[in-house]
Amino acid sequence: MSDEDDMNMMSGMAAFESKQFSRAMQLLSPFAEQGDADAQHRVAIMCQNGLGVAPNPAMAFKWMNAAAEQGHAVAQHGLGFMYMEGDCVEKNGAEAVKWFSKAAEQGLVGSLTTLAMMYEQGNGVERDPEKAKELYAKAGFGS
Repeated sequence: MSDEDDMNMMSGMAAFESKQFSRAMQLLSPFAEQGDADAQHRVAIMCQNGLGVAPNPAMAFKWMNAAAEQGHAVAQHGLGFMYMEGDCVEKNGAEAVKWFSKAAEQGLVGSLTTLAMMYEQGNGVERDPEKAKELYAKAGFGS
């Protein structure tokens, strides 16, 4: 990355954090296209929620999936939610479990907790109270 690219990436991240979403989209889109997982994740969030751009579920899924495939833990969690809720993509419990599990392996406790709730409620997976209990314990909830 050139110094100018570094500046644009940092400016894009700063614009995102300060909720200047149209500027963030303008600055981060080229980095998403070049394969930067952080940029892909943020562009996905903006497309999903219509921040700085019109809501675009197909683009939101494309970028969330791209970042998740690169091992971006928060994007993996986000992709799990997309599959669990049927948001931007067709509902698919098995895919939700796959992506929540990958995020949990990277230490995202929220993903473990969400998996536990899925098994507890039988949401997208076969209800399995024992598995739920095991996952809650892993996430640090009681015994």
